[in-house]
Amino acid sequence: MHQFIIHKSASRGYANHGWLIARHTFSFARYHDSERMNFGVLRVMNDDIIGAGMGFGTHPHDNMEIITIPLSGDLAHKDSMGNEAIIRHGDIQVMSAGTGILHSEFNPNKDIEAKILQIWMFPNKQNVEPRYDQISLNLKDQKNELQQILSPNPDDAGVWVHQEAWFFMGNFDKNQTFVYKSKKEGNGLYAFIIKGSAKVRDLVLETRDGFGIWDYDQISFHATEDLEILLMDVPMK
Repeated sequence: MHQFIIHKSASRGYANHGWLIARHTFSFARYHDSERMNFGVLRVMNDDIIGAGMGFGTHPHDNMEIITIPLSGDLAHKDSMGNEAIIRHGDIQVMSAGTGILHSEFNPNKDIEAKILQIWMFPNKQNVEPRYDQISLNLKDQKNELQQILSPNPDDAGVWVHQEAWFFMGNFDKNQTFVYKSKKEGNGLYAFIIKGSAKVRDLVLETRDGFGIWDYDQISFHATEDLEILLMDVPMK
């Protein structure tokens, strides 16, 4: 029997650091809720607004798969592997922190905010060699379709991670319906509404709501407004 959970946008953790406004779907930093630690291997789902010219100083990570999706504005990245890059809306960045990395992220623009989603997943292999990658997506492939943006396979569409996980993004017109079929037995699906609204079963999901389902085969989404959605198909153990 399938099971599900809904995380309304307003129920998320909130932090306002002045230069950073952050909303946390799962426990992070000073926000702690024992009922909101993770969804399977999905450990962090942060919705960040970074002030003009501001950012995160150099800090460490290890044994985590870190995915960054800019929603608007730009993010400049620098790390201990020698990578320096700027990621923009339409790009997706991935880091396998593995044995350990140091990196910094800041908004290089002096006049506009940067809005990003940052997602952390537990890897299925510990202490791998750290790596960095970014790609530019063809956003036309998201028009009333699901575009794969992440998978476990380096030869497949999107970036890849050390985990049996698949991510998709789509932009659906109002009244469009689509069905998502589970990629792997034992995986759950976490849907995040970037903007718009959708009906799932008898639930209405609105902008920045999250919805997780597991022990399921497939599920239907109906766009009740123009909809931008991120789907994360992840192991539950």
